Parts: sequence; structure tokens; C-alpha cells
Amino acid sequence: MALPLPQRTLFTIGHSDHAAGVLIGLLRLHGIEALTDVRSSPYSRRYPQFNREALAADLERAGIRYVFLGAELGARRSEPECYAEGKARYSLIARSPLFAQGLERVRQGAVNYSIALMCAEKDPLTCHRAILVCRHLRDSIAPIQHIREDGRLESHEELEARLLTLAGLSEADLFRSRDELLEEAYNWQGDRIAYEEARPAEAVP
Repeated sequence: MALPLPQRTLFTIGHSDHAAGVLIGLLRLHGIEALTDVRSSPYSRRYPQFNREALAADLERAGIRYVFLGAELGARRSEPECYAEGKARYSLIARSPLFAQGLERVRQGAVNYSIALMCAEKDPLTCHRAILVCRHLRDSIAPIQHIREDGRLESHEELEARLLTLAGLSEADLFRSRDELLEEAYNWQGDRIAYEEARPAEAVP
């Protein structure tokens, strides 16, 4: 059986409120060759520079490839089975065949390209790109690095340490392994940030 080809480091980034040129500068700083957009809806009223067509054109001029995987790896799903009581459930999304296809495309792409997964949030800890997507890539891909808004890198291991602290879970717990603590922390944070469908307004009597 042939061994899998080595993968390059996988990066993530949030476009936040940057100007398009600032985002491209951060990508160039870290040698990114392909940007994978994991937003379910690649449009922004507040930041039109990150609308899909505008962003793709700017990236092309900068020599960076643009790939949209929002249908596969986005957090607002089209599959009804990914929701419970109107709220997206990360555990259900993770079982979706489309999500699995998206993960595999990232794994395969990372063999030949230096890739950054992009969503909107500046802090990866509050974004599904880390809490959902990277959670399910961390054991099957090269090291993951998160590009922060000031250009510094945060390793996924450092992010997980922050996640445990945020969830109030101590790695010094004598009765549970770090993997068990992380599973609880990922589930807790995923439930906090998951997309929830708007409920119809109650009729006024």
C-alpha cells in the first residue's frame, strides 16, 4: 500500500474588517498559494471587498488561487439533517458526506499547495474553521497554523490550550485525558457559536 504524500502546513485566516490589500499582504507574508473560502455565503454587506467575485479577482491579480468550499465546509448547511430544533449541530455536520468530501479536497490540495482556509471571524476560536473544520483535520493533515489579524501565527495546539481555558477545563484533571477534555471543549464551543435559524415572530394576540 502506497504511503500518502507529505502535506504542507495548513493555515487559516479570518478576513475580519481588513482592506483587501491587507488580507492579501498577510497571505503573502506566509507564502499562501491558494485560499479556500469556507463561508457558507461568500458575501458581506459591510465588507463588499470580500464578496466572492471581488475577492477572487483580487487574489488572481496577486497570483493566489481561490477555491470556494462553502457548500462542503460551511457552517450554515443546506442539508436539513444537519439541524436539530433549528440549530446547526456540528456533530451532525461532521457526519455529512458533503463535509467529508470537503475535508478530503483540503487534504489532497495540501499536497501541492500552501493553503489557507478563510472565514470572516478574526479569532479562530470563535469560528467554525477551527472548531469544526480543523477539529476534523487535525489528526490527518500536516501542522495547522492560524494567521492572526496582526500577522502572527498561533498553532492549533496553542488554540486548543486557549479553548480548554475558555471552557474552564484544566489539563491537570487527574481523571480525564487531554483528548477527553478537548472533546468536551470542542462540543461546548461548537454549541455556543453554531448557526441558529431565525424563528418566526410570535403572533401578537
